[in-house]
Amino acid sequence: MPTRAKAVAFRDETIVPTLKSLGLDSGAAAELLLGTALQESKLVYRRQLGNGPARGLFQMEMATHNDLFANFLRYRSTLRHAVIQLKSAPDADAEDELTQNDAYAAAMARVHYLRAPKRLPTAGDTEAMAAYWKQYYNTPLGGGTVDQYIESWNGVMGTA
Repeated sequence: MPTRAKAVAFRDETIVPTLKSLGLDSGAAAELLLGTALQESKLVYRRQLGNGPARGLFQMEMATHNDLFANFLRYRSTLRHAVIQLKSAPDADAEDELTQNDAYAAAMARVHYLRAPKRLPTAGDTEAMAAYWKQYYNTPLGGGTVDQYIESWNGVMGTA
């Protein structure tokens, strides 16, 4: 489990600047992305355990990444351009970027949540964040649970 200091540094040095570069920064978005990374990878795993397809600290699958570009970012050129600007090079391999480039991975995770039909939960409402993550990121078919997200959050960030 990462330390609180590591999690706060990841939020402040990676997530928040990434969200600002996209014009999508808010306390709720930063909290949800940090919670997602804590639950999905513990801020450690860059490849899905068991040799699965998920990559990076947000554990996004390439199929999801590609779908976001084909069916969402394709119609939002300004946002698409902002996301691409976060790549280490314009022609960098997308799977490598998701795996190693935390800013790019954070941007893609935020774009994934942006596609959800409901507004982000209020910052500080860990249970609502957990339920939102489960419904829109992990999905009902995913192996994670709301309780696991809350445990991951509280184990690092403490209870509210």
